[in-house]
Amino acid sequence: MIRLQLPAHLRTLAQVSGEVTLDVAAPVTLASILDALEARYPTLQGTIRDHVTKKRRPFVRFFACQEDLSHEATDALLPTAVAEGSEPLLIVGAIAGG
Repeated sequence: MIRLQLPAHLRTLAQVSGEVTLDVAAPVTLASILDALEARYPTLQGTIRDHVTKKRRPFVRFFACQEDLSHEATDALLPTAVAEGSEPLLIVGAIAGG
């Protein structure tokens, strides 16, 4: 089971509260998790990544095991702790301004 923490606005869209768990077959990559998330919660399609290019939307960041994974390739393997479910993958809405 993959554990996923979503920002409040995405939890509202998906109509969930708290942490989301997903069954994702190996190999566990960011792309496979996002595919599973969008399949289970179709209202999230296009909110985290672009519909066509599948690239991360601006102001959306991915963190796991105290590392920023936002600029990693989406087909790169995620840390073992995330794949085993002992650590969550965090999807965070970045804040901009000055």
